[in-house]
Amino acid sequence: MEKKKKMSWFQKIFLLTCLAVFVFSLIKLGGIGFEYAQSEQVMSEIQDQYKDNLQGSKAEVSDNKVRPQFQSLLDINSNIVGWLTIDNTKIDYPILQSSDNNHYLDRDYKEDISKSGSVFMDFRNQAESLDKQTIIYGHQMKDGSMFGQLDKFLDEDFFSQNKDFQFDTISESYKVEVFSVYVTTTDFNYIETDFSTNEEFVDFIELIKGKSNIPTDIQVTVKDNIITLSTCNDLQDPEDGRLVLHGKLTKIN
Repeated sequence: MEKKKKMSWFQKIFLLTCLAVFVFSLIKLGGIGFEYAQSEQVMSEIQDQYKDNLQGSKAEVSDNKVRPQFQSLLDINSNIVGWLTIDNTKIDYPILQSSDNNHYLDRDYKEDISKSGSVFMDFRNQAESLDKQTIIYGHQMKDGSMFGQLDKFLDEDFFSQNKDFQFDTISESYKVEVFSVYVTTTDFNYIETDFSTNEEFVDFIELIKGKSNIPTDIQVTVKDNIITLSTCNDLQDPEDGRLVLHGKLTKIN
């Protein structure tokens, strides 16, 4: 009887422990789900506003070169410098820029703390007059938001059907032709914004084209400017792994 009683207490303690772990996990998952839903709602607000501006505004570009679809967005946050849209992904976001590359890692466009952060431009870049390489960063979120679906470009079928996308600044619109996508680590320096000589730029282009998982026939010359999308990725390294996509910029008239 004594042995059975001890086993009974042990079983109760074990069950209570399991129940506590289950409840804790449920609360934790619920909190994460709430954060994702809240982030999606906040982003949906500005996406709707941007689309309404695109469809409804026929105004001319103002004296300060701000395009109509961005004028009301700058009233929300003057650090908005552009918009990035990639079909067949969740990527349809404003681009922020601060005086460093840390500020928007954990802040949304409303400047509220957010686990998803924002899609943001390297602080060294000039959105008004593009450098040879413009770099855009975003988190690889597990719900697919921000740059969470950028890894779709590693699939050859997806790549072949989505070879270009649109990049807008507050003053210009660009077609982006993807010419390289690969995984790497922070040991590889792919984030130079400018180059001291034309030869250095050409060598860089040849290097990153050679690293691409999927070969392309896009020609990039010294006269071109490129855009680079960068996000964390654990395919090569769980901490320092990166997924990188490069595209050639062509101004849309």
